[in-house]
Amino acid sequence: MYNILICDDERDIVNALKIYLHDENYKLFEAYDGMEALRVIREHEIHLVLMDIMMPALDGISAMVKIREESNVPVILLTAKSQDSDKVLGLTVGADDYVTKPFNPVEVAARVKSQLRRYMQLGGGNMRPDVLRVGGIELDDVEKTVTLDGEPVALTPTEYEILRLLMQNPGQVFSPKELYQRIWNDLPYGSENTVAVHIRHLREKLEINPAEPRYIKVVWGQGYKCVKREDMESR
Repeated sequence: MYNILICDDERDIVNALKIYLHDENYKLFEAYDGMEALRVIREHEIHLVLMDIMMPALDGISAMVKIREESNVPVILLTAKSQDSDKVLGLTVGADDYVTKPFNPVEVAARVKSQLRRYMQLGGGNMRPDVLRVGGIELDDVEKTVTLDGEPVALTPTEYEILRLLMQNPGQVFSPKELYQRIWNDLPYGSENTVAVHIRHLREKLEINPAEPRYIKVVWGQGYKCVKREDMESR
């Protein structure tokens, strides 16, 4: 679950963005000026901010400067086409991106997803010990959910247990026999085919191209491993 703050002094724009970003993996917060935005960021764990530049009380650029004194949360500025100089200034003082009014809903959603993924891959979020992340995969071991680039992934209980074990031990190679004993709690007779089938199903659900996996790798003659976070970031 990602917490997103939408800050704009025009309520119609806030409401429109809430519609664009309606998603079961987003919890949306509202603010209507820069001062209110700072208060929300200080009181909640915010993962991304969408913020207008022209606002009363404290404008978006000034709020951006104050946010950067306290947080590296990604900020996407909301700008008008005529505000080119403000776009440059905003990026200079620490904004991560901008979208121009009137908004294209698809573009807004894509930019939000891109910034969230980058933020989490670089370790910017406060990591809970029960949430595992590698690249675009997030496994929440309290809610027993898995998401890929923010989208929910339906896994069987056995697939979930295999993925959790691999993500808990990134870079460590597990032989089919080890996986079978750890997951099935049984003697590893005929384990290779059983494990291979489940790994294939995991890849089909988590990889863009299962034939060239990014996350779950095979080490020929030894077993399977989940790549390390830093290996994903270096690509």
